[in-house]
Amino acid sequence: MIVAVANQKGGVGKTTTAQALAAGLAERGYKVLGIDLDPQGNFSTACGAVNYNVPTVYEVMKRAAGIGEAIQRMKGGYDVVPANIMLAGAEQELSQTGKEHRLKEAVSTVAGNYDFIVIDTPPSLGVLTVNAFTCATDILIPTTAGIFATAGISQLSETVSSVQKYCNPAVKIRGILFTRFNPRANISRQIKELTEQLSEYISAPIYQTYIRAGVVVEEAQANKADLFNYAGKSTVAEDYRAFITEFLKGVEK
Repeated sequence: MIVAVANQKGGVGKTTTAQALAAGLAERGYKVLGIDLDPQGNFSTACGAVNYNVPTVYEVMKRAAGIGEAIQRMKGGYDVVPANIMLAGAEQELSQTGKEHRLKEAVSTVAGNYDFIVIDTPPSLGVLTVNAFTCATDILIPTTAGIFATAGISQLSETVSSVQKYCNPAVKIRGILFTRFNPRANISRQIKELTEQLSEYISAPIYQTYIRAGVVVEEAQANKADLFNYAGKSTVAEDYRAFITEFLKGVEK
């Protein structure tokens, strides 16, 4: 399964979710590859990957390096293809026909080595995100509690429909995950309101697990450690473990 973690709005826990999914699946014994497709490179940094003076996803997309050359092994037992700011140039450089399929072509050569491939996408709906959706079997949408975060999902849904039509008919939205919840708020009421808001924009299942807010996320990223190694007993780590259990139940159906 190839999962693109996407939301064109920043600050919704997208990279945290991508990293927690990769690390959490690896913790359960699955073979996992994480691909950083965001020029900010936060996924790479948080995983502890080296993303300068080494082959990155940018070279892979340009066909200047094979994906095997760019793969790095992480302490958490999963592999990562890193990214850095050079990837920002890909929007302009990948202008020729077939540009939407560059990542899919590269990933196809190693996909058989992994149970799950997790792609962290940039907070935009340009050529990089379209590459992720063209490559993916499933899309996971993290979103925060807020009308602006949920409203953006309608644009995301339109992009998915376009990719389904022109590039990858099989890709589907696996589900929506609520992140950065305030534990003191009335969760059930918030969930109900958000579900109603979202149903106006998109018909996709919403995970029952929600991720509470916590400072350990920023601390773990600053220490270049995955959440489970850094703060395995924190509420955020517990929430992500519960989410992965729910995610896997959906996959096994």
